[in-house]
Amino acid sequence: MTKGLRLTETWMRRGLWLVALVFAGFLIGLGGKVVGDLPRVEKRLSLDDFMDPALTATLRRTIQTAEVAGQNAETALQQAQLKRRSAQADSAAARETFNNWLSTRQATQLAGQDTELVARTQALDTLKDKERAAGVAVEAQQQAALDARQSVERERRKLGELEQTAQQALNAEYRRVELRVFLYRLALTLPLLVVAGWLFAKKRKTTYWPFVWGFIIFAGFAFFVELVPYLPSYGGYVRYIVGIVVTVLVGRQAILSLNRYLEKQKLAEQLPSAQRRDELSYDTALTRLSKSVCPGCERAVDLKNTGIDFCPHCGIGLFDHCFQCTTRKSAYARFCHACGTSGRPAASLPGGAAPGGVPA
Repeated sequence: MTKGLRLTETWMRRGLWLVALVFAGFLIGLGGKVVGDLPRVEKRLSLDDFMDPALTATLRRTIQTAEVAGQNAETALQQAQLKRRSAQADSAAARETFNNWLSTRQATQLAGQDTELVARTQALDTLKDKERAAGVAVEAQQQAALDARQSVERERRKLGELEQTAQQALNAEYRRVELRVFLYRLALTLPLLVVAGWLFAKKRKTTYWPFVWGFIIFAGFAFFVELVPYLPSYGGYVRYIVGIVVTVLVGRQAILSLNRYLEKQKLAEQLPSAQRRDELSYDTALTRLSKSVCPGCERAVDLKNTGIDFCPHCGIGLFDHCFQCTTRKSAYARFCHACGTSGRPAASLPGGAAPGGVPA
């Protein structure tokens, strides 16, 4: 279409397209903020919302108490083990001393040392009793630590079962919230898409077309970029089904539009050539001619062939001759490129017109 426009008009149209894109960019930014904030209308959920508060609090307190008891038992166990090692060392040292003394006593066979033998034996028994008591204390602390660990594990299993059940309920609620948020977004973006479709059909060629196209770009972006990624999947079935439905609807509309276009073209091709030329927009005709297609039926035509003055497919006039200088020119040119004379319909030519526009 730019081939039929003035240079200033071309650049101004480019500037207006820039305005449309900038306008669309701001709308997209605003729409993105609104769509992004839509989940805030829903309450933030957590696992505790789906668990029995009293039972959960009791289990957590029990776990905390058992963990503290376990830590205390571990500390006491370390102390008891240290005392047992000390008692074992004392007992071993005393037994070694006693054995050495006993060997000496057997060698000397002094009867006066019998009293000392009894005393040493009693002292050794006392140390052995301390060793056994330290071992009992270690075993008691080991049992306490084991009881604390088992209590923690038992209560954690109970809490884990509650959390697992709550997690299932939370996931189900998340899916419901996701669906509701999607419906919020759909309720926001679908009317925009409908309005954009109406603007495209009715207002895209009006004076304020940059804002119309900016809104259309924004609505398309909001629907296909801001909404479609949030479409619930449900294992992929929903997206495939929606894709099939949308494809069928769009394809059906495209087929109907194609059939309407072909029917319209058939009816148009039955009209007189002059009438069809008059109904064509000047810019539309220039655009199609620049692409080497017939302005009437849009089929390819060899416009470089000087022997072709009419479309061989639909019969519409493509070239005629200036009634002033008889130069061959485009039938859609407003002025003769050779003499500058204003072009006029064939019926208004002096003395009529021969085929191709040559004066009779």
